[in-house]
Parts: sequence; structure tokens; C-alpha cells
Amino acid sequence: MLKIRRYNTTDATFDASLHQLLAFEGAQDDQIDVVVAGILSDVKKRGDAAVLEYTQRFDRLTAESMQDLELPQAHLLDALSGLPADQREALQAAATRVRSYHERQLMSSWSYTEADGTMLGQQVTALDRVGLYVPGGKAAYPSSVLMNAIPAKVAGVKELIMVVPTPGGERNPLVLAAAAVCGVDRVFCIGGAQAVGALAYGTATVPQVDKVVGPGNAYVAAAKRRVFGVVGIDMVAGPSEILVICDGKTNPDWVAMDLFSQAEHDELAQAILLSPSGEFLDRVEESINRLLETMPRKNIITESLEGRGALIKVRDLDEAVKIANYISPEHLELSVDDPVALSKKIRHAGAIFMGRQTCEALGDYCAGPNHVLPTSRTARFSSPLGVYDFQKRSSLIMVSEAGAQTLGRIASTLADGEGLQAHARSAEYRLKSLS
Repeated sequence: MLKIRRYNTTDATFDASLHQLLAFEGAQDDQIDVVVAGILSDVKKRGDAAVLEYTQRFDRLTAESMQDLELPQAHLLDALSGLPADQREALQAAATRVRSYHERQLMSSWSYTEADGTMLGQQVTALDRVGLYVPGGKAAYPSSVLMNAIPAKVAGVKELIMVVPTPGGERNPLVLAAAAVCGVDRVFCIGGAQAVGALAYGTATVPQVDKVVGPGNAYVAAAKRRVFGVVGIDMVAGPSEILVICDGKTNPDWVAMDLFSQAEHDELAQAILLSPSGEFLDRVEESINRLLETMPRKNIITESLEGRGALIKVRDLDEAVKIANYISPEHLELSVDDPVALSKKIRHAGAIFMGRQTCEALGDYCAGPNHVLPTSRTARFSSPLGVYDFQKRSSLIMVSEAGAQTLGRIASTLADGEGLQAHARSAEYRLKSLS
């Protein structure tokens, strides 16, 4: 029988227990960092040759050149047309929903003109080129392609370069089909830190990008940390998380399976349930143990729930909200009678799933909002991936002759106060009274 932690907020030790439950050593392994540093340095120095050698070694490929590792667009279209009809239709339907949602996020340029003729504003432009990392081999994540590529394309990114490892030459048709649906421009069968390095620094074959997005293993995460500053990155995500707040009226089997949906990601994933009903927690625990036997990923779910999961009895839903805001979860389900009212009290969460019918899995694949979300309490200060991550803003300033008289005096005074006389003189040169 699975042994999941049970807590009660009335216990004197609850705060300490919660802190310990949430504790996660997110620091990268020192040895991994050493290896990644070496790979990145090599890729920066030797370019294609280094990327090819690491790909041959780690992915067991016999490619003789980098050109052999690039897939022509025809392969992507063949993968799409070769899918079973139900998979192809589901992929296209999901893409349509994700695109429709993200089109609403587009930022626009704006400006205004002051009374003296000075114009101020903001000009929004898209990144030129973005690199998308997608896990490959047996791990098929076509949803990651949709969630990263579509907002980039909606933003107006001119070129999207996808890298995907193909260990042993294994190419996943769903991933390639998703690339075709999303309009990915180029696809390279490379992965690991060497792929991140190729995107960040550029090689003779792989063009340098402006930003690297997409999930990967510990080596990919470490590489993204190291190249940040040379290029932008989306985030360095931790293990997946779900927090469910339930009033005790939802089918306990539904809640148990929702907890499973994140626990099955990996052993470090975290699934927590908050409810004011101890009897409901008992029923969910019974469902967990009964349904666990039906899960193909039973061992991963078990280790996740026993290692980092919990069922927590709260005094009421207001206390549940307070705890949820502290946890700042990646995914938050509000399985209650009035989820809209409760959602207005939530200040920190990556995505909020409202109502008993809204399982987190729908958000992972096809609801529309992005599934790339802040983890490890970073929802306190960051947001889901979106179109705005692929756009940037430039300030617009066009000062009129009259405006220069007013602004010049202000700037001159402040510049002199900072001891920056060239700044002051530059502003004063435009003043008619001193010219």
C-alpha cells in the first residue's frame, strides 16, 4: 500500500512540515556542470566538428556531416500525412486552439504626442530567430512543439530552428508532424548540451539564435543556464507540480487521477491535495491505492507520491488559498462549487484550472493556454511562456524643438548633479537661450 503523507494545519508542526515538503535542492550537480562547460567550450571553438562528434558518441549515430543531421521539410510533411487519422486530427485541433489563444497575447506598438509636439511611444518587434529544444527518442512530446513553436510564430519570429535528439536513429513521427503543423523552418537531429551550444554560439551549419526555449534533461538545463546572456532562455524548470484544492464534493477517483497525472512525469514531481474534509481525504487515499494498480507508470507515481506528495486537511477554503499562495504551484486545480470566486483570491500560480470538469491534462495538450509554466515557487515572480516572450519593446522618443527647451533644462540640472557634464552640455546645446 502506498504511504502518502497526511498533514493537518491545526498541528503545531505543520508550518515546518510544509516547508520540508516543498524543499527541493534545485542546484545543479557539480559534475554535470563541469561536463556541460567542457562541451559548450568545445562547441564554441570547433563548431560543427564538435557537435557532430558529440552526437555520434551520445546518440550512437553514424552521420558523416552536419548536413546529414538536418531533416528536409518533406520528412516533416511525410510524418504528418503518415499519422493515423485520429492523431493527425487531434494534433491539428490542439494547434488551432493554442494558436487562437496566443493570438490574443500579441502586443502592439503605440505612441502619443505631447502639446509641444514631442512624440513618445513604444515599438514592438519580434525576435529574428529562435531555437526550440525538444526531447527525442522514446520520449515523445509533440505538445512541447506546439506550446513553444506556436507563440513564437504568432509573435512573428522569422525563423524557428528545432533541435531534437534521435538516439539510435529513432525519430518520433508525432514530434516531426507537430513541427510541420507549427511551421518550424529547420530541424536538426541533435540534442544535449551540444545542441544548446550550437544554437547559442552558431556553427557553420546551425545558425545562431536569439533565444533558446524548450525542456530537456539535466545537461540541457545546465547548458541553458550557462548560455544565458549570450542568448535569452525561457526558464530553467524544476520538476512538475500540481496542487488541488477540493471542497470534498468531487469524485475522489477524479482527484486521485489528477494527482497521478503529474506524479507520473518523474519521481521528483509533486502532487498535493488540500481539503477541509478529512473524510474526503480518506476517500481520495483509498482511490489512490486502488487506481495505482492500473497505472503503467505505477513505480514512478509511487515514488513521487511517497517522496513529495501530501494530503492536507485545512480549516476552510480560505486557509487553502493562503497555503496555495505560499506554495505558488505550477498547476492549481480549484475543484469547488464557485471556482471563479476562489480564483480571484489566488495571487501566485502558473495556471489555474477552475471547476470539477477542468483537469490539468486538458491544459497540457489542447485547452489553449501555454503549458510551459513556472515551477519551484517561481510563479511568485514569473509567468507562463507566451507570445510576449518572443517579442521585445523599443522606446520611441522624438523631441520637438519646443520640447527640447523644457527637457533640456531638466536633463542639464540632473546631469550636473550626477557629475556627468557631457550629458549636461549635450542637452544645453539644444537650448535656444544658450546656443
